[in-house]
Order: sequence, then structure tokens, then C-alpha cells
Amino acid sequence: MKTALFVILIFSTGLGWSQTFPVTGQLASTAFPVCGSDTFRQTVVPTGHTHTLQVPGCSGDGAVYADTNPFWYIFTCYSAGSLGFLITPNNLGDDYDWMLYDITNHQTNEVYTNTSLIVAGNWAGTYGLTGARPGGVATIGCASFPSDNHNSFSVMPNLKQGHTYLLLVSHFTDSQSGYSLSFGGGSAVITDTSKAHFKSADIHCDRQTLVVLLNKNMRCASVAADGSDFIIPTNPSAIIQATGYGCNGSFDMDSILITLNAPLAPGSYSVVSKVGTDDNTLTDDCGNQLPVGESLSFEVLPPHATPFDSLSPPHCAPTTIQLVFSDMIQCSSISPDGSDFSITGPNPVGIVSAIGNCGGNETASVINITLSSPIVAGGNYQVTLKTGNDGNTIVNECGVETTAGDAIPFVIKDTVSASFNYSMNLGCKYDTLHLNYVQANGVDQWQWIIDTVETSSLLSPDLVETVFGLKTVQHIVTNGFCSDSVTEIVNLDNLTKASFDSPHDVCPKDLLSISNTSIGHLDSWFWSFGDGETSTDQNPPFHLFPNTAAGKIYTVTLVVKNDIGCYDTTSEQITKLQSCSIAVPNAFTPNGDGKNDYLYPLNGNLATTLEFQVYNRYGQLVFETRDWSRKWDGTIGGKPQPSGTYVWMLHYTDGASGKSFFLRGTSVLIR
Repeated sequence: MKTALFVILIFSTGLGWSQTFPVTGQLASTAFPVCGSDTFRQTVVPTGHTHTLQVPGCSGDGAVYADTNPFWYIFTCYSAGSLGFLITPNNLGDDYDWMLYDITNHQTNEVYTNTSLIVAGNWAGTYGLTGARPGGVATIGCASFPSDNHNSFSVMPNLKQGHTYLLLVSHFTDSQSGYSLSFGGGSAVITDTSKAHFKSADIHCDRQTLVVLLNKNMRCASVAADGSDFIIPTNPSAIIQATGYGCNGSFDMDSILITLNAPLAPGSYSVVSKVGTDDNTLTDDCGNQLPVGESLSFEVLPPHATPFDSLSPPHCAPTTIQLVFSDMIQCSSISPDGSDFSITGPNPVGIVSAIGNCGGNETASVINITLSSPIVAGGNYQVTLKTGNDGNTIVNECGVETTAGDAIPFVIKDTVSASFNYSMNLGCKYDTLHLNYVQANGVDQWQWIIDTVETSSLLSPDLVETVFGLKTVQHIVTNGFCSDSVTEIVNLDNLTKASFDSPHDVCPKDLLSISNTSIGHLDSWFWSFGDGETSTDQNPPFHLFPNTAAGKIYTVTLVVKNDIGCYDTTSEQITKLQSCSIAVPNAFTPNGDGKNDYLYPLNGNLATTLEFQVYNRYGQLVFETRDWSRKWDGTIGGKPQPSGTYVWMLHYTDGASGKSFFLRGTSVLIR
């Protein structure tokens, strides 16, 4: 459904081209409220900018654009759908850009930094009309030269019901020539059709200032300054002035300050809306008026003292007590040394100062009492009002002093400690950690966290751990008022692991050297070398394998035991080489039977550098490698080579001596 069209909102400065940046509406925080208006006209655009904006989807230097000569508009979506709008420059040779933000549950100034709020936009460097309509581009239009002929229109964005939006219109052309903004063509409804009503009325203690609260925002400009929008039927000449609350730097307000010509006598009254001298009642941003005859009752009481009856709930171990009053208190009546108040309870409580939340004003509704030290002992306390060193208690804005002796009770609970004790039962496969907490000071909740994992909510749990070593134990407790957290590092120091370092190969008649790298509180070691020899030394002596004609693989095993009888075992296979000479066989048979299938330098792993080459009888290079583990399989490109004699050359550096060798010979390929 097309958005309904309402009153035309025209903002004309009357100052020609002389306005100074920024005026109201040129910052996000002072945005114009709009709805489904036929046309919103901005006749003058003061030049300047305050921020740079990140534009998603635009690369390079163009990813950051200035909010050049901006105006901001704010509106609410009352029925979900698509939003269509048109920006028409007064000078069609001007370049206008725009960006739409969803600021629901966000502060308005977040639009300058939070790109997640962006809904749509178009920053194309084109002149003339721009906006959102059918057939527009689906992505945000990026900065461009006018000659690039980029699309000035974006596809209509979809709005969500109940969400609040900010629309930025940026005037890239550096002139003060204005534009018109109109909404239409989309299915979203941004026009508020709800009725305006009085919500509450409250008379100040001076009995001459009436504050009327409305159920929705109304336009500041719709308030008749002489108060003629309102009448008090029983005293029709009483109202002499009305102003919108908070209208400085804003376009709308939700409450009215009505000034009377004299204090009202105590009694019951009502305030009634009517058409003022400005020919309307109050009007909302979409042109809806407050109904004529809207009535609200209020009570005028005789001058009275402000009750001393409320404070903000104190927190654990408070250093400040905050008093809250139903009326505004004169800041000058508050004794800065806190002598207007005393606090009694199980332990003495000293006061060092008392300060009202005045913020440069003459009155405040909150007073903060600063204590000489935190209240840590639980019990019932009370703060009592008394005559201070300034000769009075507290005086409200109407000059009435509150009687000394009034008191407000409050409760403080004891501070708590999460400190705990623990013991350990160490085992071979698992350990048991016994945690013990002595409940005190009303603690009724506790939580145990082991290595950042919530483990137990029992008072004193027994926790089973299968992974040994250092554990971070955190304990958190609360009595519903005070909380505490303690962290302890617990060492389950029974990790037992057998390990050793040794070479993988050993030459004939060379001694095997083994380094024991086992960890744990060990008291027993048993070594088996796989050749019938054993040792119980922590670090075994050098070992000599039997002198056999052929090479052989031995399994060396270590078994360790710790001081609580836990065992661990590890094994490594070590090859006793047949020879440690680097040599090339004189024949090989690549038939796939697993025996002599390859031609390669034997014991090549003992060289630090190696280069092996094989040539056929025509001098053609058929195989080359610098990796000792690569072997020739008798083929070239997967094609088997014929039987015959092949010449090889071998360059290597001996790992033990560091000497370089060059060998040359022949090998027979047998098929």
C-alpha cells in the first residue's frame, strides 16, 4: 500500500545564502522528524561537514566519504514494506548523495562509526535526481565521475515495523542551493496515525508551574507561546505562557511547561486543550492534532516539606549512599561536609561529604553521601536527617525545610570470601581433587571452574581428573548481595612419561648412545636393547650390538616407574647397518619381487650432501637425484629401460668426517 500523504513541511530560513554551518538538522542528534509528507523542502543548505563515513562495498580511497553539507531526517516505520523517496535539487546541476540507517536501540551518533546500522545508500557522482525507486541498483552506489553514467537511484530498501530510521542527505556540490525530499512509491508506512492524548499533569511546589506530559512527541512549533492551547476551566485567566520542554535544538517534545499568572489555591483542578491563537491545538510530526477538549485532572496541595523516604539500594561494601527525593532540593541547602545526615548501625559509619547531582543547576533530586570507609559488616542500618553545620536540614525548591529526625532504614549484608582448601589423591590413571569450602556470611551460591570449564556447583566437590599437570581452579561465591572470586593453581604432579632420544641407525662396531628424556618423579628404570642385554641405570651406558654379517633391526624398550608405583613404557626401533660405507650395487633387478628392485647409493643417509646420476650406454642421463631416499626403478617416464650396463656417478660429503668423495662405476640392469 502506498504511504499516505500528509501536510507539507516547509523549512525556509529567509536568510538567503548566508546561513552558517551547522544549523539544527545538520547533525544526526538534531535530525528533522518526518513521516509520509508530500514534500519536505530545504531551501538553503549551509556548507560544511563534521564526520567521515565508512561506505560498505566501496573500495580504495572512496571507502571513506565526508558528510558534506548534510541534513538528517528521522522517522519510524509503522507498517513493514519498501521505502521509496525522491531528492530533487533546486539546481539540477547539483550532486546529492544519501545514506539510510536503522538506529533501533542505538544512539543517533553511532551512525558515524557503526557500519552495521547501514540499510542502503547512493553516493554516485551524478547530477540531478536521486533516491530509491523500482529499477535502482541493488548495491550501494559508490563515488564516481559524472561521465561514468552511474545509476543515481537505488532499489527501494525494506523497512521493519517498529524500527526507527535516520536518512542522511549529503550535498556534494559546495553550494547552499537546496532541494525537496518527497516520499512515495513504496509499501512501507512511515506516517503515525495514532491519536495524541494527555498522559499526566504535575504542579510544581510553587503552585504556579504546571508540567503536562503527552503520550507521544509533538511539534515544538505547534505550541502557542501565550498558552492559549490550554485552559483551566475553574480559573480561565490563569494561564499566561506555555513552552515545549527540551525544544532548544530539537523539533519536537513530549511535555509542556505551562506558567500561571499566580499560585493556585490548594484544591482539585483540570487542564483542557483548545484551539490556540495559532489556530491549532498541539500537532505531531505527521499533522495529527491533540483533540480539542482533552482533559486531565491534577491536585494542588498546600506548601509541604519534601519527604525523607527513599534511597537507591546500596551495593556490597558501599562507600556512597544515594538519597532520592520526590521534589527538587535546593543545592545551596545541602551542607557539603555531610553534617545534614548521620548513619547508625552495627558498626560506626563516618560521613565525609554530601553532594547533590546539581550539574550546574540550582536544584537536584539526588544527594550522594560519601562515607569515610566502606560498610562491610552486615546488619540493619539507617540514615537520619539532622540539622547540619549550615543551620538547616534540606530545603526544597519552594523553600520548605524537611523536619530533622526523619530516617530511612537499609540493610547491608556481610562481605564474603571464596577462599578454599584442597587435598589430592594421586593415582596412575586418574587423580581425585578434594575441594573444601566452609560456608559463612550467608553464602548460598558457589561455582567451581577448572581451566575455564564450569565443573561443579556443589559446596565441597570431589573432582576426578585424568589429565595431570597444572590446573587453574577458580571459586566464585555470593550471598545475593556480595560476591567474591578466588583462583588457585593446583599441581597434579604425578605425570609419568617414558621417553628417550637415540639415533635411528648405527654402524657396525659403533657404540649406541641413548639420552633418557623421561619425566615424572621416577625411581626405577628398565632398559631392554632387543639383543638380550638389559640395564637398570637411569642413563644407560653406551651399547654395542652383536657383530652380525647382515644388518638387523633391534627394538629398544624403556619401562619407568614413579614414586607411587605407576609405570609407563616406550619403544624405538634402531637399525644396525650392514655397512656404513656409501656404495652403489653392481646390479639390480626391477621385477617387483621386493629384492634389489632399485639402484641407489647404499647408506646414503650417512652423507650430508649427495648427488647421484645414472647414464645409459649412449651417454643419455636417465636418472638424477640429490635426495638419498630417491631410487631409480629402471624406467624413464614410466617406460622400462632395456637390460644392460649403466654408468653411474656419485658425489657426496661424509657426515662423520666431513670429507668429500667422488665415485664412478657401472651397474647391470637385469630383467
